Amino acid sequence: MRHAIAPGTGDPANFRLGDCTTQRNLDETGRDQARRTGDRIRDMGVEIDLVLTSQWCRCVDTATLLGLGNVEEEPALNSFFGDRSTEPEQTGQTIERLANLPDNTNAMLVTHQVNITALTGIYPRSGEIILIKLDENGDVETLGRLMP
Repeated sequence: MRHAIAPGTGDPANFRLGDCTTQRNLDETGRDQARRTGDRIRDMGVEIDLVLTSQWCRCVDTATLLGLGNVEEEPALNSFFGDRSTEPEQTGQTIERLANLPDNTNAMLVTHQVNITALTGIYPRSGEIILIKLDENGDVETLGRLMP
């Protein structure tokens, strides 16, 4: 899932991980979007076993507001918008993390547009969910898209 609506692009020049006052954050529309998305997932009867999130505040907040379970920070899901050199390594780490999950685990990953595009080739909207699985070769297969 791409994080819910957080107006703007990228992060301010004084951005610091762990200090939400320096980051681009969810607005009230984004917070409502995250809550409604969690409600929709529960209404559909989908059980989520694991919620992994980027350490950016807008992702942590989205993951928490979904209300789907415990949220675990996963550095491989951190944005590489400002430094594309880490894209191959982070995308590989994300695939490895998914490959090492127990069979039949439903995981929700909350991350950024650049990470999702690198993983799937899809440019998602804020709050959009891309359903994926790893095929028998460990390649990412896109199963569908859930629009916000």
